[in-house]
Amino acid sequence: MGCLPAAPLRTWLGLGLFALLCLGLGQAREKRVVKSKVGEKVSLPCCREIPRSESLQNYRAYWQKNVTDVVLAYSDGERIRIHERYRNRTEMDPWDLILWISPVEILDNGTYQCVVQHNSVVACDERVTLLVTADFSEPNITTKVSTSSCESTEMVIVCSSHGGFPKPKISGALNNVPVEWNASWVSEFSLYNVTGTLVLNMTSDVNVTCSVEYDSLAKSSSLLLKKTNDCVVPPVPPSYNVITASSIVLIIFILAIILATRYLPRRVCPHCCKPQDLVEEDMKEGTKPPVSSKVTSETSSV
Repeated sequence: MGCLPAAPLRTWLGLGLFALLCLGLGQAREKRVVKSKVGEKVSLPCCREIPRSESLQNYRAYWQKNVTDVVLAYSDGERIRIHERYRNRTEMDPWDLILWISPVEILDNGTYQCVVQHNSVVACDERVTLLVTADFSEPNITTKVSTSSCESTEMVIVCSSHGGFPKPKISGALNNVPVEWNASWVSEFSLYNVTGTLVLNMTSDVNVTCSVEYDSLAKSSSLLLKKTNDCVVPPVPPSYNVITASSIVLIIFILAIILATRYLPRRVCPHCCKPQDLVEEDMKEGTKPPVSSKVTSETSSV
């Protein structure tokens, strides 16, 4: 069984170690992240410091963003260039080469690169990622009743939050049971406003929780919704059979009254009026002439 020559074996081992070293450096570069909030002051470290014992005239250092935009550049210890958007917000010490930004803005979010040249030779080249966040407002939960009955109430629940960055996720729960919101986002001046909508059919009291999550941060609010029981039960209309029977009874009663008033004999009050014969006799007596006084005297003499 043959053996590989020693020299090629050492060569392959060296190449493998070099590849692992490059891979590790690449991963280390990707993991260099600095976080800051809007309005704060942040520092981005460079991969090289200039020893105080050396002269700045041998060095040229600059920071650039997204490879194309030069943020700040120094040569021989003097500033030679600055990006207009970073003017009056950016500074760099010519020795430690740390880039300071204050106040931080949303547009500062991104990847920066520090490049140091010593005697026109690149001595350092490393990237730093700046993650900028802006706090969202406390979620505001509002409700609106769409339909209601004694058994259940259909509620439209709206949860909203504004003024944050980066783009958030919205989540929630009903009585600690997770629910999915119908979410929508609006971006204004690179800041996000988020709104979540949920339709709930309530049959009992419900505790609603809404959370807005962004960059490992979260803002939450809760609201207790109570099912109202003060509904008025509408009266049940009478059935058709009941209405028909009542109508028949009423009609029979009216007909009975009409027949009774028309065909039953009338009773005459003896004290209220006289019989017809007595009335006629009284009229006859009233028409007889009076007896003269002469006849009366003659009769008395006889």
